[in-house]
Amino acid sequence: MNNLIQLKGKLNERKSSGAPGRPTFSKGQKTTVEKLCSLKKNLEKLYDIWSKDTKLNGALVSVFYDRTVPKSKRIKTLLSSGSESSNLSIRGARFEKGTEKHIITHFVDVKTIKINIEKIEKCIKIIKECFGDYIDSVGLKDIDKYRKNVEKEGISLTTFMNVVTDASNVEKFDILNNTINTNISVDDIVSFYDVDRPLEEVMNYIGLSDDDYYKVYENNIRFKNVKAINKFCSEASYLIAMSVGDMADYNFEDVFGESENIYPIHIKDPSNEPTIGVIDTLFDKNVYFQKWVDYQDLVDDSIPKDYLDYEHGTAVSSIIVDGPTLNPKFDDGCGNFKVRHFGVAVHGKNSSITIMRHIEKIVEENPDIHVWNLSLGSELEINENFISPAAALLDRLQYERNVIFVVAGTNDSKDTKIKKIGSPADSINGVVVNAIDFSGNIPSYARCGKVLSFFNKPDIAYYGGDNNAGFSACIGTGEKIVIGTSFAAPWISRKLAYMIDVLGLTRETAKALLIDSATTWDKFDEKKSVFLGYGQVPIKITDVIKSPKDEIKFYIEGVSNLYDTYTHNIPVPLSQDKYPFIAKATLCYFPKCSRNQGVDYTNTELDIYFGRIDNNGQIKSINENAQSEGKSKGIKESLARKEYRKWDNVKHITQILKKGIRPKQKYDNIMWGLSIKSKERLENKDGEGIHFSVVITLKEINGVNRISEFINQCSLRGWLVNEIDIDNRIDIYNIAQEEMEFK
Repeated sequence: MNNLIQLKGKLNERKSSGAPGRPTFSKGQKTTVEKLCSLKKNLEKLYDIWSKDTKLNGALVSVFYDRTVPKSKRIKTLLSSGSESSNLSIRGARFEKGTEKHIITHFVDVKTIKINIEKIEKCIKIIKECFGDYIDSVGLKDIDKYRKNVEKEGISLTTFMNVVTDASNVEKFDILNNTINTNISVDDIVSFYDVDRPLEEVMNYIGLSDDDYYKVYENNIRFKNVKAINKFCSEASYLIAMSVGDMADYNFEDVFGESENIYPIHIKDPSNEPTIGVIDTLFDKNVYFQKWVDYQDLVDDSIPKDYLDYEHGTAVSSIIVDGPTLNPKFDDGCGNFKVRHFGVAVHGKNSSITIMRHIEKIVEENPDIHVWNLSLGSELEINENFISPAAALLDRLQYERNVIFVVAGTNDSKDTKIKKIGSPADSINGVVVNAIDFSGNIPSYARCGKVLSFFNKPDIAYYGGDNNAGFSACIGTGEKIVIGTSFAAPWISRKLAYMIDVLGLTRETAKALLIDSATTWDKFDEKKSVFLGYGQVPIKITDVIKSPKDEIKFYIEGVSNLYDTYTHNIPVPLSQDKYPFIAKATLCYFPKCSRNQGVDYTNTELDIYFGRIDNNGQIKSINENAQSEGKSKGIKESLARKEYRKWDNVKHITQILKKGIRPKQKYDNIMWGLSIKSKERLENKDGEGIHFSVVITLKEINGVNRISEFINQCSLRGWLVNEIDIDNRIDIYNIAQEEMEFK
């Protein structure tokens, strides 16, 4: 097999070349006087409501769009009181039930509503006077002819253009009728819109005190009694962004079979092996590998504990420490791992609030651990419009710290195969693992994605067994046969820890390699992806890192600071003046996420372009991506999210290996290019300085091994070429772990 190659060299950066242009209509759009009159009536109604209701010292206004809107088509001037962008007042986003139409909620001053009513009135007068019943793209193009008419009404030409183009994308303004409000219970975590004032003040105004609720974090609470729920819902239900169950009922039915006295197993004492963090149920110290586990019981002493509370966590840690010995046919070549095990849950009911607080503290206090295994999951299905609080916590920790969570995809005890995955398997930054049975089929207990309608979760699948066969694991009383996503996840944790801690790869590269190893050269199967993500990860770590002799696998890491981070300097070998390759690439990064933005959850978009450089100097991307500046071709936002994974933090692009495929023609520039383009959802530039990694595989269509030629050409082009030789990396790791004695 060929070794993995790291290419290190200068990546170029440039700002976006396009200054913001004039507002325009999309193809076929126009704004009618009738539409503006309707929107004006909407705002007049809302002004009347919020002028009387002063609890918030402001107004929550939801904008109902006619489709999934890109950032560029969100309202810019409507709901703004001055020159600032309306984007600044956004407090949440969701899709209208059963559709892909955006509903975006803003919080504005009541006076702002009045200002915008007057704006619309002036625009109505201008359209009637200059254009008749409507204005379209022709009228907008000729608007300079009517500058005096516009300015006579006391508004600028830009404001007029923004108002009419804003209105063309909006169906109505309203207060969101959140039907979930009436179903809140004392077991729910309730999330509120940010209204620029402490939540305690709002509660106080309504007449609720600390005796009626307690704060979970930020704008999230749990009510203590039904009376408080009823009072709040009757007076301010519009403030509720979402309500989700406390995720307290954890299902551990993925453990089955009677325990048996385990056959004699001997394991050496731990030395310099890497440590994986495990956050799970309790750990039983009466096991043969106890020296390998540093255990802390964080469950309150007042909670009764029995033997069932120790089975799940102990079994998970047994696979991480010594899974290949217990299951020789699944020997991954990663060896043994030490475990730092934190018992945070017991069998059955648990408070997810308590577990979340434990997780945050655990990660903060153990910065030496890079890989965390979380095989706890909720019975409840994820929400279609919001990320769960637990997943949002994991995403924040992964953005802020150099860690990665491996999260079990959760199981369906009723074997329906239609149940959505449960929290925290909706973590976008984490690696979410679903299971396959030992024959590679989707198991009976499988739960499905996607998350927020388009995020590709789960990420990957690995062996988890099914009723006909399971893994051998070790618990305090002996051997136990186990199945489920809880026991697929630890095998993935082992692989990630091996790549990060032993081979010294970054988490971005390790995650990209893992996902890339699960992909094939066939067409992506959308139907199976809701269960399997990008596919099945191979057993052997060498099959994750290395490539067959007819493939060249390399990676490039970088930091995105400007709009475009790129290189036009990748020397793909030629044969008979053509490229005898097809290619695939996997991009991974860890963006900041905003739960209060609902379906628009990730703050940063990195878009990938990889391929030949055409005679215009443009990268001809292998997936025909045309979203970049000047090449949009009218791609709809919903299509961009589905086809090009827009706003997803994992992107895999590939060419299909077809029968009779021919080599590709070269252009005048014989180099290939890679470009990573950055876009920000909000105004705070969270994506500046974000690290990314791209794993690229070139497959020689005639089966020829051209890696030596590739390495030589890369060196000649100024790249520093590092071969990832596993044996050498292990030697380096062992030397680095040796304790020095000074005499």
